[in-house]
Amino acid sequence: MAAPSSQSCTALERSIRERVPTLLTDLYQFTMAYAYWRSGRHNEPAVFELFFRDNPFGGGFSLFSGMHDCLLFLRSFRFTDEDVEYLRSVLPPATDPAFFLFLRELDCSGVTLHSVPEGTVVFARVPLMEVSGPLAVVQLLETSLLCLVNYASLVCSNAARFRLAAGSRRKLLEMGLRRAQGPDGGLTASRYTYVGGFDMTSNVQAGFLFGIPVAGTMAHSYVTSFSSLEEVWPQVSLSAPVSNGDHDNIDLISLTKGWLGRVCELLGAESGKIHEGELAAFLSYAIAYPHNFLPVIDSYSVTCSGLLNFCAVALSLFELDYSPLGVRLDSGDLCRQSVEVRHVFRLCSEQFSIPAFQSLLIVGTNNISEYSMAELNKKENEIDVVGVGTHLVTCTRQPSLGCVYKLVEVRGSPRMKFSEDPEKSTVPGRKAVYRMLDTEGEESLSTIEKHIESLNYRISVPSTYYFNTQLITQPLCSTAETREKVQSSIQTLHPRHKRLQEPDSYIVSFKVHLLCGDMEQCQGLDCLGYWIERHLTCCHSHPAFLQCKCTHLYTHTYIL
Repeated sequence: MAAPSSQSCTALERSIRERVPTLLTDLYQFTMAYAYWRSGRHNEPAVFELFFRDNPFGGGFSLFSGMHDCLLFLRSFRFTDEDVEYLRSVLPPATDPAFFLFLRELDCSGVTLHSVPEGTVVFARVPLMEVSGPLAVVQLLETSLLCLVNYASLVCSNAARFRLAAGSRRKLLEMGLRRAQGPDGGLTASRYTYVGGFDMTSNVQAGFLFGIPVAGTMAHSYVTSFSSLEEVWPQVSLSAPVSNGDHDNIDLISLTKGWLGRVCELLGAESGKIHEGELAAFLSYAIAYPHNFLPVIDSYSVTCSGLLNFCAVALSLFELDYSPLGVRLDSGDLCRQSVEVRHVFRLCSEQFSIPAFQSLLIVGTNNISEYSMAELNKKENEIDVVGVGTHLVTCTRQPSLGCVYKLVEVRGSPRMKFSEDPEKSTVPGRKAVYRMLDTEGEESLSTIEKHIESLNYRISVPSTYYFNTQLITQPLCSTAETREKVQSSIQTLHPRHKRLQEPDSYIVSFKVHLLCGDMEQCQGLDCLGYWIERHLTCCHSHPAFLQCKCTHLYTHTYIL
């Protein structure tokens, strides 16, 4: 599939502006922005962090997605006259009219976004994005950024789990548009399931916007719309080459009837059970797409009708030097049926001396879940392509990733949220994220480092870590490039962290660098010290961590 054209790239940016307009946020963002503006605090420098608290689906990791759309959203962030007039009608009448002039001139030119690369494996409580800028503006961005990251990361992670369950041999087709939560949910799902490891989509608009390979043939309704061979048109419909280079018209119906008799004889099947309308549907479709013939064969009976009709039409196409693709199974025991279908394909290949017949594709689609996908690897089956819809795009095992967007600094001073629920407390201050690799190049742990600086002391980056947070200044990656990053990132994880059931926890630590040995003597650190003592567990015993020996500097590391 070719990369998106300039026309589709333009359409993508237009799609973001239309799907994520500036007003797509919660009302309280505007009431807070007004209160900041009214008190003269709207331009104070502030920092927010976006993260999630628990890995999804009971798994050991997640995948960060949606950054591409976040950046496009920030670039186009502006209020129109119509937007401002609507806000004037819903905000309290006492709102100062000058505030609406402020909004009309607002943009994100003063906002800086730091982010882990899109498509990166990430873990609970690790900052995914750091958004800094004028307080009122970065506050207004909260809901929209969460909306763009939450579902994209969740469905991408879900797709990666399906890919792990399916293994590398099978192709995966996303076909969940009709079951998705609205048009935007369907489009987002198609894009990020491809990023997460699926090979193609049934969603044509996703193919246009994102360059994703698209696939699809026929539904049961096409098959059941035919009742007899008289509905096949034209009756003399395909041509075959002759020795002088010309083409002879072939009566495909008569040719297929002949092959049907031979197939029934080979398999000992009763011709009286074959549904004529199904055969007519297959013939009609083969006339339209002789090189892309892949019908659904379970509209009536796979073994008594659908498989026999397919073989007859496919053998006719092979005789005419065309190449059918295969069949789709959509009900019943897919594993058992796929074995039976492959057996028949091999018999036809041997009996009629057509080697390619035994390797025709078998596609399975029948309300596939992660569990049933994993079961495919435990049972004998011959399924080459699996189509997944409902359980993939709706993320039935977990409806939301639960990303949050929390204030961590204002005017250079750390800020934190205390809570009656300890899990909802936040870590104050700006942080740096590092990831440690073991000797085999696999990720072994991540650290979030909080640097407390005074005088001229500064912590240097340990050489055993690599910097994993970057300022987004490079050109945006295509969907296919991001997909490659996902697969590379997943490969760095140890298999024990990728297990679908009961994975080992990936260690994420929080390292605090202090300039004295007594936290209580450091001004402004009481809240941080309280948080650490209340919520974190010291892990100096872990061999990956080092105790600083400097007389002025004290390093303490904790497990999140």
